[in-house]
This record gives sequence, C-alpha cells and structure tokens, in this order.
Amino acid sequence: SFYYGTFPAGFLWGVGSSAYQTEGAWDKDGKGPSIWDAFTHKKGEVFRNETGDSACDGYYKVKDDIQLLKELKVNHYLFSISWPRIMPTGIKSEQLNEKGIQFYNDTINSLLENNIIPIVSLYHWDLPQVLQEKYGGWQNISMVNYFNDYANLCFEKFGDRVKHWITFSNPWAVAEKGYETGEHAPGLKLGGCGAYKAAHHIIKTHAKVWHSYNNTWRSEQQGMVGISLTSDWGEPVDPHSQTDRDAAERYIQFHLGWFANPIYRGDYPEIMKNYVGRKSAQQGLGISRLPTFSVQEKNYIKGTSDFLGIGHFTTRYVIQKSFPFLQVSSYYTDRDLAELVDPKWPAPGPKWLYSVPWGFRRLLNFIKTQYGNPLIYVTENGVSEKVQCTQLCDEWRIEYLKGYINEILKALNDGVNVKGYTAWSLLDKFEWNKGFSERFGFYHIDFKNRNKPRYPKASVDYYKKIISANGFPNPREVRNWYWKAMDTCSTTHHLLATDSLITHMETVTEIVLPTVFTLCIFISIVLLIFYLRNHS
Repeated sequence: SFYYGTFPAGFLWGVGSSAYQTEGAWDKDGKGPSIWDAFTHKKGEVFRNETGDSACDGYYKVKDDIQLLKELKVNHYLFSISWPRIMPTGIKSEQLNEKGIQFYNDTINSLLENNIIPIVSLYHWDLPQVLQEKYGGWQNISMVNYFNDYANLCFEKFGDRVKHWITFSNPWAVAEKGYETGEHAPGLKLGGCGAYKAAHHIIKTHAKVWHSYNNTWRSEQQGMVGISLTSDWGEPVDPHSQTDRDAAERYIQFHLGWFANPIYRGDYPEIMKNYVGRKSAQQGLGISRLPTFSVQEKNYIKGTSDFLGIGHFTTRYVIQKSFPFLQVSSYYTDRDLAELVDPKWPAPGPKWLYSVPWGFRRLLNFIKTQYGNPLIYVTENGVSEKVQCTQLCDEWRIEYLKGYINEILKALNDGVNVKGYTAWSLLDKFEWNKGFSERFGFYHIDFKNRNKPRYPKASVDYYKKIISANGFPNPREVRNWYWKAMDTCSTTHHLLATDSLITHMETVTEIVLPTVFTLCIFISIVLLIFYLRNHS
C-alpha cells in the first residue's frame, strides 16, 4: 500500500550521470583514450556500432546542463571524473592534462555557485586504455597504486570543494561484465576467474584510497569517502522453502555481499567462499578461484566506508538450481540458482528492468541488518524506455519513481539510515553495450540533431514536485502532480516536433539542395557538349 508522508528535514534530492556516457569529446583537449573508447571503436561490440565519441556533448554543455539541474530544483548532482581526461595514460608521473583538470574545476565551481552539492565518483568504468594494454587492467595488482595516485590528485585539486567522494560506481559490473562475460569493456571472457580477480583488486584499491584520504586529507577537507554498489533484490519463490530462502540469500551475497561484506565485515561472505571453493575443488583445482585476503588485509579493508552508496533498479524471484559439474566454470554457475520474474510485473523498458518497488525496501532493510545500519545514499535508481519513437509523456517513469521513492520512505520508518536519493539519470545518454537504444533520462536528447538539444519529459515536473514537497503530503496533491506533468509534456511534444521539422529542413537545405544544384550543372554540361557535337 502507498504511504503518504514526508522525508526528514535535510534529506538530499539529486540526479546523476557519468563521464563516458555524457561528456563526448573523447579525444579533445589532451584527453587520453579509455577502455570504452577502444571497445566501442571495434565493430560488433555495441548495438548498431554506436559510440560515446560525442555522447551528449556534455563537455561543451556544462552551463546548459546546470540550468537543467536548477530547473529540477535538486540539492546535489552525482557525476564521475574521467581518469584519462586528467591523466591521459593513467600514470601520474608520465603526464597530467591541465585542460581536463580545469574542466572539472569549472564544473564543480558552477555547481556550487548554483547551490548544488557535487557528489563525485572517481571511477565509472572508463579505465585509461594504456593501463589495460600495459598491465591487463583490473587483472593486475599494480592498479591499486596507479588508482591511488589518481585519487590523491583529485583530492588535491578538488577536495577543498568536494565533500562526498565515491571510489567506484557499480564495481560488480566492472568485474562481471568486463572480465567474465565480455559484454562491457575491456571485453575479456576470463570465465570462472577473471571477475573474482578484478573484484579482489578493486576492493583492495578502494581500501587504499579510503586510508589515503583518512591519513592525508580528512582533517583538512572534512569530507567523506564511500563506494557505490548496485544490487537487485532476490526474493525466494517459495518463502516457506528453506532451499529457496538459501538460494535468495546466495543471490544477494554473490551480488551485494561480494563487495559490501569485505568492507563492512572484513571478508567475502561465507556462502560465497564455500560455494566457489567447493566448485573449484570439483574441477581439480588446488586452490579456490575466489582469491583470499590475508589477516592483515582483512583488518585493513574492514571499516573503509564513511557511507554506502546503493544503486538499485529491479528485483528477481530466486529458486535453487544445481548446475552439474562443469569443466567450464562461471560466476553464474557457481551460485546454483535460477532467476525468475513475475509476468505481471510492469516492464516499460528493456527486458531486465521490471518495476518491483517492494524489493527496494527489503534490500535497504537487509543492508541495515547485515552491515550495522550504515549511512546510505541512494546513488542510482531509475527506469529506461526502449522505444524507437520519442516519448516525452513518460507516465511509466513517474509510476516507477513514485513507487521506489515511497519504499525508501517506508524504509526510513523501519529505521534504515538513508540520507539522500539520486535519480538516474539527468539525460538520455550512451548506455554502454546497448548504445543509445535505452533512455534513462529526465531530459530527452535528439541525438540526430548536431546541437543535441534537451527536452524535459513529464517526469521532470513530477520529480520537481516530490523535491519541493520533500515527499508525498496527501493523495489529492500527489494526484494533481500527475495531471500537471502530463499537461506540460504535451506542450513540449509540440516544440520537439517543430524543432525536428526545422532540423529536417536544414538537412534538406544543406545536403539535398547542393546535390540537386551540382546535378543540374552536370546535366547542363552534358547537354551542352551533346549540342555542340551535333552542330559541329
């Protein structure tokens, strides 16, 4: 049931994005190549071979996009810094890019001038390509020190103004999709070992960066360092079945616990160690494919988060499913479970993203119980549409936001320590291996138009009302928000249709007319030659 009420005073409302997905300018002003530049430039890796080379042109539109943030009335903006934009090879001693540093300085200053708090992620997947080629990226322990150098540079250059730092955004996807399935950059398929090894190095790196901040910068800058972990909720198909309950527990521990458990409790989840260890032994391996932390490392890693960033999009039903002994092992077969969905769940966008708001409250309560009720910022939550035609009247996004934000309000009443919410995302943007086919934005972008204009969807107006009311005051008011949002989007639709027509006419003027003109001249010359020959 829906709960009417408001959030505590001082609750932070925001919106987010990431560097590679929005900035573009992939090789401009001294920026080095990232693994995503290399990955998208290979044919067949991304839907329609699309790239983020220009993306939303965010690099050139900072002022415009900050106006959108003001229009939304958000308290904070979560964005990421592109490592190769400020350190082209990823190695501090080799080269710094002052233009890149200036770009982020200008962005941070503009946000603060407009009373918007910057929340900054140091890593949203765009590793410098040089580090991938030279060392194998996150497969190599040397990344710990290279990343720590980069993080310290960011603390030095921006830490006087940035007080909320995220070391890694969704490291689960970095490890699993980058080094196991190969769906994401760098596109490696190191089945059974690659993801675990990458995650191991990422966790060690996170801890090193937290200690660097703690020892060197905290007393002066008074900021916070956390990590952003994205996890679905796993619900047992039959809550009365112990095997289903165990399978659902494994689902969460292999997803969220993989990273959160070492940081909050000092080691990988026991269930993860047992399952991967047993499967490794069945393969005849001498040691587990899941690496181990030494006692010293466990103590070093435990407690290295001032807050926990949580990304959450959807839920799965989970059932026990035993995978027979396989020579080819994988993260997925290690878990011995199957994921199911309820066909009645709304799925407005891609097949993976079902709207199941109640799963969010359960996930937040799980975190409270499992990790000692840490300070939580919701760092990513939103829904995409996967349609070819433009849809500015996004009532499904309104329903999704209303449902999921309401579950946070219920979780707060359960005693969960949530201090802020970040809707994902500000703009339609490049969605990794899906290209531009999925749209998460509050603002629609016409990517066919060279100016990449932004148009507000109905959800902009609705989210703005939630922020202004700091929640859901009463049924009548909340109902009115919906109708007002729908009215707004109808007007914007007319504007977009007009702009599209003008763009189309400009294309006709710039391309078709010169072509026709050239063709006329060519035909005239041919006819003239023909005429002169006949008369001679």
